[in-house]
This record gives sequence, C-alpha cells and structure tokens, in this order.
Amino acid sequence: MAAPEEILETSSFDHVFRGEAEEAFLDFVEKLARNENIAELKNLGLIQDGKVRLNPVRPLPDITKLPFKDYSIFDFQKIIDGKNGWVGLMASRGCPFSCSYCFNHQMVKRYRKDLNCTFRQLRYIRHFEVKQVIDEVEYLLGNYQNIKMFIFDDDLFTFRRQYVMEFCQAYKKVCSIPFVVNAHVGFFDRDRARYLGQAGCRIVKFGVESGSERIRKQVLQRHMTNERIVNAIRSAHRFGLHTSTFLMIGLPHETHEDILATIRLTAKAKPGRFRWSFFFPFPRTKAYELSAEGGYIDYEKMNKLVNFTETSCLDFGEKQNLFLKKVGRVLPWFVNAYSDLPVADFYRKKVEEILALDTAAWEERANTIHEEDKEISQHFVKQGLSHYAIKYNPFMGVISDYFAKED
Repeated sequence: MAAPEEILETSSFDHVFRGEAEEAFLDFVEKLARNENIAELKNLGLIQDGKVRLNPVRPLPDITKLPFKDYSIFDFQKIIDGKNGWVGLMASRGCPFSCSYCFNHQMVKRYRKDLNCTFRQLRYIRHFEVKQVIDEVEYLLGNYQNIKMFIFDDDLFTFRRQYVMEFCQAYKKVCSIPFVVNAHVGFFDRDRARYLGQAGCRIVKFGVESGSERIRKQVLQRHMTNERIVNAIRSAHRFGLHTSTFLMIGLPHETHEDILATIRLTAKAKPGRFRWSFFFPFPRTKAYELSAEGGYIDYEKMNKLVNFTETSCLDFGEKQNLFLKKVGRVLPWFVNAYSDLPVADFYRKKVEEILALDTAAWEERANTIHEEDKEISQHFVKQGLSHYAIKYNPFMGVISDYFAKED
C-alpha cells in the first residue's frame, strides 16, 4: 500500500496492509477469528482513537516457502478467457533500481527504516525455485483450457543470467506455449536472448521511458545510455524475439526537444512495439516531489483523472500542452516520420499537418485520427510497406511486420 494514510482517511476501509502481507494477513484473519486484539500486528494500518496508526513492517517473506497458490478460489477459467488466453505468473519479487516514478524505492525505504538494515540485508530481490515455477506452469496446463500466452510480471525477469538459463532449459521441456518477460537493458545480453528465444519467449519488454539521457538521469533516475538501449533491442531481434518498450511523455522538466529525443530513439531502435502513457506523479514518489517543486501539477485535474493514457495532469503551458496532446494521441505517426522506414516521407507530411493545427482544429481532428490511422495502415499493409500503427489498444504502436501476420 503506497499511500496508507490517504486510504484510511477516506473511511472506505477499516484496515490496510503495507508491504508484502501474506503472513501479516494470515495473522490478522486468525486473530479476528479468535476475537483477539489486532492493533499491534506488523504491516497493519488502522484508525485508532480517531487517528491513523501505521505499524512497522516485518521482514520480507521467503517466497520459496509460501504455499502453492489456490486458484480454486476464483473462476480462473473465466479470467483466462476474459484475458484472451493470457495468464500472469511471477518467478521473482523485487527490483534493484530506484526509479523516481516507481513505488519500489518507497517500499525499500520503509523496510530499511523499520528493520534497520541495508539493502543487501533486506534481500528485496527474491526468486522462486525454478522447479516451483515449472510446477505452477504444469498445474495450469493440466487444469485449465485455452491458455495462449504466459506473461511473467516480475519487475526484472532477466536480473540473474543463470536463473534465466535454468528456467529456459526447464520450461521448453514441459511447455510449448509462448511467454513474455520484463527485462532491463543493463541485464540483457546475447546469452539471455538466445536462451529466451530457444525456450519460446515471444516478447521481451524494456522500460525505456524517455529517449532523453538527461531526463532519464536527472528526473527518472534511470542510468543507461541510448546506445545500450538500441543494442539490447537488436540483440533480442537477433534471436527472433519481439520487443516492446514502455515510454512516457509529459515528464517534469521535459522540453519539446526531450520529447523529440524519445521519438528519435524509438525510430532508431525499432522495437517491435512501444506502449506509451502520460507521466503521472504518484504521491510519495521522488518524481511526485520533482513535479510539485517545479509547480507542474494541476491538482484539480489530478484528482479527477481516471487514467494516464489520454491526458496529463501536469501543466507545461499552452504550446507544450498542445504538442503533448498531439504526440500522445498518435505517437506512431511521429516515430514513422523520424524513421528510415519506406513510409517516412508520407508520415512527415502527416505530422506537419497536425502540428500546424491550433487547439480547436486539433480537437476536431483528434476525434477521427485513430480511424484514419487504421485506414492508412491497411493501405500500407496491402503494399507490404513496414510501418508502425496503433494496434491492440489506443496507446500502443506495433510494427506492421508483426501484426500483418496475425490479421
């Protein structure tokens, strides 16, 4: 729970748990069943005497000793079908990085303070045994139908090279269903790519966020070079892996040129797909503090925002705000325009058209631009010309070489 005080102050909940709470929640349920006092439980937050009380956290659980998941408490087949056959799994917990926009640095800080320990002593990054993960895969295959893809939601699946190799060798012996993993360009190489490709990995996802090295370093605390990003994506492609990058726009201290840097990097790296969103300043994160200190946050808009894929709650001034709306609506057009793809000239003209529109004209054009993108893409697919188009959801650009095979 990232903002326990705020949650409790809404009066919508009587109790909250902070951190990894499997053991804490079990204690909570058992004490309630025995009508015992729960106020001292570690990880628990509650309202006591009209005030918020947040208890310290207990040590992180040894995930290898947790009981096997009880899938029977859900209609899991319905969940599988509702997600078109995609099933989420986790082989590990934790992340070694402290990205300013993510909850991980906040969580690590809380645990280190309450437990008075170093990051190493905390053992924040933990892995299930490979056999445990394979047993779960086999259980799912033996008890459910229509599974088309396993998606490993670990923050960083590729963290340990040896673990990746051992998992891949075991996985391909029991399963032919493709899978998806999260990676980091600093923990990805030819060996990892080769083993993942041989095991049937379909997609490797990289958090890039910005193409501006300045923004990544000073705002996001993501210390990697553009060269390394490009090389990681090319390594993945070399072994038949489809790549996906996460991108953010509308970051604090981001300039027009920084946004263009993100577009240029994507055009150069040519990931199989990219998924973008507007930056959102989650409370208690370092990125929130940067946004607040810079005076960027429109708090009224922030409180009303229902997602961060359509608009930003940060205010950069009328000109930059309009530019962000245009990029956020049809980012694949910009990437195509700055690429060396055969359609680049066509999309440059399209980009020039929309950049010339004032706010009123843009709002009218924006309503139909996704349908326009679809029609243009269909035309280029018929001609066999590679290009990025909006596909699968309104904030994902996918290379036509991939989706044309599915259509």
